Amino acid sequence: MRKEPGKVYLVGAGPGDPSLITLRGFRLLECADVVFYDYLVDPVVLNHAGLLREESRKRELICLGRHGEGRILTQEEINQQIVAAASAGKVVVRLKGGDPAIFGRTAEEISAIESAGLHYEVIPGVTSGLAASSYSGIPLTHRDVASCVALITGQESDAKTSEALDLASLAKFPGTLVYYMGVTTARDWSAELISHGKSAETPVAIVRHCTFADQQVLKTTLSELGEFLSSHRLRPPAIIIVGNVVASATSSPWFSVAQQQLTRPLFGKTVLITRPEHQSNDLASKFHELGAISLCQPAIHIAPPQDWESIDRAIAELASFNWLVFSSANGVKYFLDRLIASGRDLRQLASCQIAAIGPATTAALQQYHLQADLQPEEYRAEALAAKLAPLSAGKHILLLRASRGREVLADTLTAAGTKVSQVVVYQSEDVKEPSRLVLENLRAGKIDWITVTSSAIARSLVQMFGEDLRKSRLAAISPLTAEVLSEAGFPATAVASEYTTQGLLDAIVNRFHSP
Repeated sequence: MRKEPGKVYLVGAGPGDPSLITLRGFRLLECADVVFYDYLVDPVVLNHAGLLREESRKRELICLGRHGEGRILTQEEINQQIVAAASAGKVVVRLKGGDPAIFGRTAEEISAIESAGLHYEVIPGVTSGLAASSYSGIPLTHRDVASCVALITGQESDAKTSEALDLASLAKFPGTLVYYMGVTTARDWSAELISHGKSAETPVAIVRHCTFADQQVLKTTLSELGEFLSSHRLRPPAIIIVGNVVASATSSPWFSVAQQQLTRPLFGKTVLITRPEHQSNDLASKFHELGAISLCQPAIHIAPPQDWESIDRAIAELASFNWLVFSSANGVKYFLDRLIASGRDLRQLASCQIAAIGPATTAALQQYHLQADLQPEEYRAEALAAKLAPLSAGKHILLLRASRGREVLADTLTAAGTKVSQVVVYQSEDVKEPSRLVLENLRAGKIDWITVTSSAIARSLVQMFGEDLRKSRLAAISPLTAEVLSEAGFPATAVASEYTTQGLLDAIVNRFHSP
């Protein structure tokens, strides 16, 4: 049977900040079989979409070349590879910096796709020229000085068959000129504009590393632009804005280091989140709100139990238990999903009281419209055992747990006269190998904090990274987790006083701003 052809999605990744990709583009990355991406696309985008993690390595990620690191593919080669992958029935994402239609050679790729009879879709992105305006505080249009904008390339193709840029007309253009890829040719085109009548005193702004924490906004005049770039040794990538709007820039742009640090105390910092993949997004969002860039590298993998026999037996015997005890949100999900999948519903729990180790576990119960009858003030096994022991003596409890972990809860309750039945409801396994992106950033000292949210994660990180852990600061969710790190020779720099992810965030912020 002939395999149906796939589809090509031409996706704009936005101007730089990984969070500025569109929701549509992000979701397509999550379901792609092959991703062809430009070297200017921040790999964090791929990381957030799960494409750089161990379990996603069956998907193909193809960088189309970067300067100084091997050969850059020609446009013809790119077209051929896109067509070949889609013709083989794969879902292909062609990920481009900025917007696909702005200096992205999209027309050539669409022509090749159409010629091959393949289906495609174009997903727009925020182009760098517009982002440079928003992030620098320089309006591209202004009712008093500019009612139009021209987006211009500073690097025209040698193979171009139509007329070259008409710099004489651009010199008379009654609006703002926004140059892409114009740094290396700036001395030439600025001189040409002046020779055709553009005022030598026209204000110019250079916006480098737009949307990133190290963004620079530098200002000069058209006549001084070439020498200014040379003397400051400014290199691409950069957007150059030419026009009187530059003089209309806000006096205190919202996106400046000083301004951002007032409201986003981790602005410009990079944090490594090591929770299981399905639990990373919420924490990543919280770090983003604090100004940090987050990389996700799960240290442990959560999976279904090796068999369901003991869980199914416990579900069938629920009426014999006085308490259900959940030591994690994962336990809640796997047990209750299995209960519902068996054809039963929550009425089976009518005879049971429910204990949860902490707020995250309680919140997971609430997703199933269940309330915890007991939650300790201190979110650890010892505190849960101490609070539950006097209530469960002489009674039968079902402890729903991971495949590994401490025995302190079961041992303490058993010693207090409680009948304890334990059921493993999910597997917790170490991730053996980190993504290349994460390892390279860690070894280069580009990761400021590593979050450690359990003892199992602490041990796995030590095995995964070893001495490279010393190149970052470790933040532990509890003294117990910090103790595991310390015993391995990697003391935590920050330890949460409230054993939650919010407590972990607070500990990092407080430690960062302490003397």
